[in-house]
Amino acid sequence: MSQAKVGYAAALEQFGPREIVDLCETAERHGFTGVMAADHFQPWVPQQGHAAYVWNVLSAVGQRTTGDLGPGVTCPSFRYHPAIVAQAAATLEELYPGRTWLGLGSGEALNEHVVARYWPEAPERITMMFEAIEVIQKLFSGKDVKHSGDYFKLHATRLWTMPQLPPAILVATAGPVTAKKTGARCDGIITPGATVDKVAGVLAKFAEGARSAGKDPAAMPKLLQLHLSWAPTDEEALANAMTEWPNGGMKFAKQDVRSPHDFAAMAALVRPEDFTGRMVISSDPDAHRAEIQKFLDLGITQIYLHNVGRNQVEWMDVFGREVLPALTS
Repeated sequence: MSQAKVGYAAALEQFGPREIVDLCETAERHGFTGVMAADHFQPWVPQQGHAAYVWNVLSAVGQRTTGDLGPGVTCPSFRYHPAIVAQAAATLEELYPGRTWLGLGSGEALNEHVVARYWPEAPERITMMFEAIEVIQKLFSGKDVKHSGDYFKLHATRLWTMPQLPPAILVATAGPVTAKKTGARCDGIITPGATVDKVAGVLAKFAEGARSAGKDPAAMPKLLQLHLSWAPTDEEALANAMTEWPNGGMKFAKQDVRSPHDFAAMAALVRPEDFTGRMVISSDPDAHRAEIQKFLDLGITQIYLHNVGRNQVEWMDVFGREVLPALTS
């Protein structure tokens, strides 16, 4: 057994860029091992208030910290052409060798519809993402490459600034089919906190896909992002969840909702009991420790924690003393 790798999920939806960089540095001082930074063009609800550009923030975070870092997650299919994502990720890795990873997802309308493209159904978005990954992988070869596919074209070119080794490509998914494809085609997986059985099922499909491609799933990164609400009292922890992160209590797919104002209208329907089974809301550090340890016991290699309240430094202090040292992998 060894002490677990537990990083900080930097909510760029809630804090401005200077504040979030300070918080990432503070998190490392309290024992957090890395940073997963949200890539949003808009916050979930207006109350959250921010949506800084993730690549600028990651560059600054890298300068102020020593742990791993990456976007959790970027969509390479709508706002960005995959070539631009490849260039941004390669540059970040060149700046901070051996520290970065590239987290990718199929996108959410909240962030991607702003460029006024047609918003397809989920299966097509996933197909687009995997073609975008193919483009990124070609460019990560460092060679002159081109691409002509169903969704993307790339004239013959290369990445002129390339790190010695490209960053690992990790796909964010909670779906078994996508998890299996991810295992076969990519370097690792990111999955959100859910029931233990659901996360175990996703990891099993990921492993199946990895083995089908001759890879060892045990040696591949398996990241998990976990939302939680801690405060000195249970009442304050619940108030923080209801005010700052009502989207955590919404029991439906959110990928097609386009506006923070629409999310705010839906948030008016969220009740405290809607968070049950979806997020630990408690003043008891041991309750949070037990929940985190469940996922580490499944084989998750790194967990990134997001405390949904504004009480970030107070939370880091408590978790740095009472939770992180007790977690094992």
